This record gives sequence, structure tokens and C-alpha cells, in this order.
Amino acid sequence: MPSADEPFALIIFGASGDLTRRKLMPALWSLFAARTLPEPFVILAVSRTVMTDEEFRTRTRDAVQEFGRTKPPSDQVWNRFASSLHYHAGDPGSPELYAQLAARLAELEQRRGGSAANRLFYCATPPSLYDDIVRNLGAAGLARAEGGWTRIVIEKPFGHDYDSARELNALLASVFSEDQIYRIDHYLGKETVQNILVFRFANEIFEPLWNRIHVNHVQITVAEDLGVETRGAYYEESGALRDMMQNHLMQLLCLIAMEPPVSFDADPVRDEKNKVMHAVRPIDPARVDQLAVRGQYASGFMGGRLVPAYREEKGVAKESPTETYAAVKLYIDNWRWAGVPFFLRTGKRLPSRASEIVIRFHRTPHMIFRRSPEGVDPNLLVIRIQPDEGIALTVAAKTPGPELKLGTVTMDFRYGEVFGGQSPEAYERLLLDAMHGDPTLYARGDWVELAWQILDPVLKAWRGGTPALYEAGTWGPADAESFIARDGGAWHQT
Repeated sequence: MPSADEPFALIIFGASGDLTRRKLMPALWSLFAARTLPEPFVILAVSRTVMTDEEFRTRTRDAVQEFGRTKPPSDQVWNRFASSLHYHAGDPGSPELYAQLAARLAELEQRRGGSAANRLFYCATPPSLYDDIVRNLGAAGLARAEGGWTRIVIEKPFGHDYDSARELNALLASVFSEDQIYRIDHYLGKETVQNILVFRFANEIFEPLWNRIHVNHVQITVAEDLGVETRGAYYEESGALRDMMQNHLMQLLCLIAMEPPVSFDADPVRDEKNKVMHAVRPIDPARVDQLAVRGQYASGFMGGRLVPAYREEKGVAKESPTETYAAVKLYIDNWRWAGVPFFLRTGKRLPSRASEIVIRFHRTPHMIFRRSPEGVDPNLLVIRIQPDEGIALTVAAKTPGPELKLGTVTMDFRYGEVFGGQSPEAYERLLLDAMHGDPTLYARGDWVELAWQILDPVLKAWRGGTPALYEAGTWGPADAESFIARDGGAWHQT
């Protein structure tokens, strides 16, 4: 890991886009304001849009004011940060741009001081530009470290199916070594996601229960109350399975199901994740209808107002077959989890925005309290990832009164109430890790391919037919409830 004052340059392709404006620049400012951003540094923003350095700095300050966790405290502090921001207009698909970038970087690095040419390239562009950027970086000699390090960050989606993911990995491997490649999944930077490992492996009381003997099933939910907004054209090519399931939910599955790594270092953690992926039972193409459900939102009322159907959104085909809701059931065929179903679901225009993991334990084998013959609901452990980060455990207790009656109570831990303050944004942690050369929270190439391989049968089966409609503001299509009920369960309502 480099020292805190090791110089580096961050080159952002797609600097005029939403990701840079909403996430990257506010995160970089927060790191600088907290004095955790390595210095001295240079940030070189690259995009087709023509603008000057000063125009980009003004644009960045506006973005920080609107989206930043930390607001600029004074002109003096802001100006010190802004003096390291630079802009270069050019087409990422043009080879000529990269010779210009090499010259501009050399000039800025010389002006900044420091002998090491440490460079982090960030692809905040549409995936269609990844091939051109990677090839041109290689052809221009910018992928080779000269007296320092060179790394590249690739945003999701990493391909759109198994074959394309393999092709992208092969292209990256032809230009960069695996230890230079950082495939970012912002979910892994969330505080509560990282705390899953701490909760599991730093608390002895839970690990003995974390297996098929005690766990009935696991639910992983990433629900959104918004529609596709301005991303209709993108979503038409993606759908819920590609957009959320293949990356975010599969990563959460691995964190819940993995064996304890020998240490919290990149290779041991990622090796254990891969073991989970290898153990996931392949989806039989002939049984996709039994193992997966898809839906698409129709119009409905949310927050007291009528919202349009997916097919009425801008950029969406009138007869679109794209799913906005997806649920799958997976089994992990290993000693710990044999026979335990894992239910994963994600969707848009659901009643609330919530990401959570629910672990439902088995019922007690024999209810000794005769006056409560049905007993009470099984114990649930709920790990809330957003928006109300925390962990809740439901247990049975006697209700007050002369008779022995049982009820369910919840022990609820909330991060905000205990630790106070606002948690760092995911991109802050992940950007800092990339600068420090720590890929623990990044996806490895073989993991990406395994995730696509698991879900490919579903993608192929869904190429025909159309998804069931569900009213906006409801929890998905009717089949979603019967889907989990077949195993004696019910979706936990957030």
C-alpha cells in the first residue's frame, strides 16, 4: 500500500456524464476534505464535450454542492482541490486522443512534482466504449507502468452475457495484467455490505447457526421505487437480471454463503467467493419457469400520483419484452448449504426503496407451550443495507398478562443511532482502495464469468415470450408470491 503522500494521477473517461457528476467528483472531494486522498494528485477529466479547465472546475463545484456528502467549507480549501482538476476534450474512440493524453499527463505530472508516474484510468463511459479505450491505452503505451503503477477501473455491466464477458476479460488481459484491473461494483463499497463479513466472522455466536441445520432459507432483496427515469434506452438492452441480479445480488449471495477466508486480504476473500459460485447448482434450462419469475411494471399510483407503465417511458419500445422485475431461486450444493433455497429478487416501481438480506431460521422442533399450539413466527435475522442501515433479530417472548401467550419482538440495531454521522459513500471507499492497490472489494475476472454462466440459462429462456405485468406500487407479479410459497415461505415485506 502506498504512503499517504504518494503522488498519483486519476484519468476519468466520460467526465461529462452523470456518473462523474453525481458520484465520482463528490466522492473525490469528500476524500480530499477528510484528508484521506493521497497527495499530491492530478485529476484529468476526458470527454467529447468541449470545455476549459475552469469550466470543468465550476461544473464540479456545482456537482459537489448538489450531490456531495461534504459541502465546500471555504473558497480557500476548495481552490486548493480545484487547482488539481484539469480537463481534456476528445473522442475516447480516437487513437489520436491517447497521444495527446500521454503528453498532457507528462506535463501535469512534471508540474505536480514527484518522480513516480502512478496512474489510475477510470472508464465512466457506456460499455460500448470499453473496447476502444482499452485497445487505445495499450497501443499508446499508457497501460505500462513506468517507475510507478498503472490501473484501470471498469464500471458494470461487464458484458451482457457469458460470451461477451469472456471476450471483455480476454481483451483486458491482452493489455493489462489481472492485478491492474479493478471491476467496480458500488454495492461492495457500502458500509453495511462490508459489515456482513464483520458480523459473520467477528461474532462467534452466529457462525454455529450459519448452515443448513438451522437456516430454512435466505432472501436477498434489492427493491427500487423509481422507474427507469431517463435510462429507458439503456434498460431496454439490460433488464433487471443483467442490471442488478448478475452483479449486486450475486455478490451479496457470496458474502452470506462463503466460508471464512484465512484473512481479510484480496485473494483469500475472492477465492472463497469463487468457491460459492462453483457450488451454485446449475439452472436446468427446462426448469427455468420453476426457478425464475419475471415481470414488468404497468401504470399505477405511487406516492399519491399516477406513474406511467414501463412501455410508456421514454426510449422504451411499445411492445417491449424487457423485465423490470426478476426473482430466482438458487441452491448451493456444498456441505454447509445443501438443500437451503436462496431467493433473490429485484425490481423497479416496487412500494419502497430497500436492500436487505433476510435469513429465516427453522421453527422449533417441538412447541411445549400448549396454549400457543401454532407457536410464533420463525426467528428472522434481517440485515438492512439501505436506506435504514442496520441489523434486526426477531425472537419469541411472553406477552404481558396472567396467561402464557407468546409474541414476537424485534431487537433492532441501527448504524446511524449507534455510530452517528453520515456513512461515507461507497465510491469513496472504492476509489481509495483502487488508489492504494487493494482489490478486495472489486470483482475478479473469473467471478464475473461464473456469475454470467449461472444466469445464462435464464437469459436465454427469457428471449421468447413476455413478462407478466404488475401494477406500479406493488411487490411484483402475482407469480412472485406463489414462487416462494412453494417452499413454504413468504417474501419479507420491508
